[in-house]
Amino acid sequence: MSQVTPERWCALMRAFGVADHLAMFERVHAAYREPHRFYHDVSHIDACLGQFARSHSLARSSAEVEMALWLHDVVYAPRASDNEVRSAHWAVDFLRSAGVPEARASLVEAHIMATVHAAEPRDPDSRLVVDIDLSILGRDETIYDAFERNVRQEYQWVPWFVYRRKRIEVLGAFLKRPCIYFTESFRESYEASARINLARAIAMLSQ
Repeated sequence: MSQVTPERWCALMRAFGVADHLAMFERVHAAYREPHRFYHDVSHIDACLGQFARSHSLARSSAEVEMALWLHDVVYAPRASDNEVRSAHWAVDFLRSAGVPEARASLVEAHIMATVHAAEPRDPDSRLVVDIDLSILGRDETIYDAFERNVRQEYQWVPWFVYRRKRIEVLGAFLKRPCIYFTESFRESYEASARINLARAIAMLSQ
């Protein structure tokens, strides 16, 4: 059953103590259905929310974590390099307009910005958001391979020799980390399989 539903959105709005804002749900849902999305789409958000449903006890402020998961890829243009920044701005603008306190809106912003994957987040909830976002790396081989194919479709405009080099750099950066996942629960569930998937993908790209 899909997690990306008006009912779940309304429950989240109630957790923030504001109105349902179903018009925003429709805007968010439409964004994730844009035709250029093959991985960063409704299915990705559904998977993230499903992961959070199984790990919500790890969150200190669960509403802020869930909102970050809903909106962390709401802006996604493969040719752009500021998607996370624009998604974070979308989230903050919406939450402020909805009457959510600034402190809570800022937490959501920080969680979304952590999905840039540029540095280890300091906030435990940001770490959880990042681990959920990266859980795809540790899924079984069939799911991971579909992920790689879908990412390539999003970047189909990039010449293969360029894409292959850049993709190896991205995957290699994760593989070089002391730990891919920041929370013990996700390390136990996904670290070993993620490293196998990444090494296998790099080997295939290097052929």
